[in-house]
Amino acid sequence: MEKKIAVLPGDGIGPEVTAQAIKALDAVAKSAGHKFEYENALVGASAIDAVGDPFPAETQAVCESADAILFGAIGHPKYDNDPTAKVRPEQGLLRMRKVLGLFCNIRPVTCYKVLEDASPLKAEIVGGTDFVVFRELTGGIYFGQPRGRSEDGSIAFDSMVYSKEEIIRVSRLAFEAARRRGNRVTLVDKANVLASSRLWRETVGELAKEEYPDVELECMFVDNAAMQLIQNPKGFDVVLTGNMFGDIITDEASVITGSLGLLPSASVGSKVGLYEPIHGSYPQGAGLDIANPCATILSAAMLLETSFGLTAEANAIRKAVEISLEEGYVTKDINAERFYGTEAVGDYIAKKVEELVSAEA
Repeated sequence: MEKKIAVLPGDGIGPEVTAQAIKALDAVAKSAGHKFEYENALVGASAIDAVGDPFPAETQAVCESADAILFGAIGHPKYDNDPTAKVRPEQGLLRMRKVLGLFCNIRPVTCYKVLEDASPLKAEIVGGTDFVVFRELTGGIYFGQPRGRSEDGSIAFDSMVYSKEEIIRVSRLAFEAARRRGNRVTLVDKANVLASSRLWRETVGELAKEEYPDVELECMFVDNAAMQLIQNPKGFDVVLTGNMFGDIITDEASVITGSLGLLPSASVGSKVGLYEPIHGSYPQGAGLDIANPCATILSAAMLLETSFGLTAEANAIRKAVEISLEEGYVTKDINAERFYGTEAVGDYIAKKVEELVSAEA
């Protein structure tokens, strides 16, 4: 198999962790006889510094010509801490999602047994947690019109806007995933208050009845869902929700596993898929060889499986990460007393990937 991968390292630790993910991809290619071609492009604060645009036309062209996108992270204090900044790194991310048709964000949340005690929750609560969130990514309050402020600046307003089409296309992905997992979908909304949420509940209910009668559908208000995630995270299988609620729920869910550095994500839609760790750019850690590369490496596994259909190779990467955790070959965020650098962990996982894929060949 020959595929082209656009690499958008971004800001902060982004370049360091994407480099480790590429090592894992190269190990797969070497052992399984695939060929992956990489093309780097600017995005985020680094793109603003270079050309004044967080998502330049050149980067868009690289993404549109690729078979998949590996993305690092964006953000820098000089923009984050300046409320007067007219151009921000995050604007590039939102535009990229819209332009590339990335209407669905997929975030698996898995608690590894070796990290159960690292969670802020009790081990008996988080142990066995394994669910995935399907978040609508290009609609809702982040994109709805009208939005803005009154002439005197004393009033601000945003619009939560959704169409049936937007809801159905992301819902289908969630229901299809449920069929491959535990056959259960939890729709998270605020239908007791919001008209847009009532449209979600009506539309998803109709879709479930007509096309997915074999999948159990549960509806849950977002405030209750936030509580249930803490009380019983094992109670979820596939979570389906809108843009803003998904943004909040996934950040809450990420904490219960014990480390932000272990959670990957995919953004998919009508064109090319984008794969990235859920953590931020952590600029204070850039260049120090301390960043955890596992989330980005696991994002590369999602890339192989979702965009290229290479499930066995993707599982080899996941297994290699699990082995590194079990054997204590981890970065400082996992074990503050006995740890290794970003490069060393990336090398170790890549070596394990090569061994695992070769054994299956």
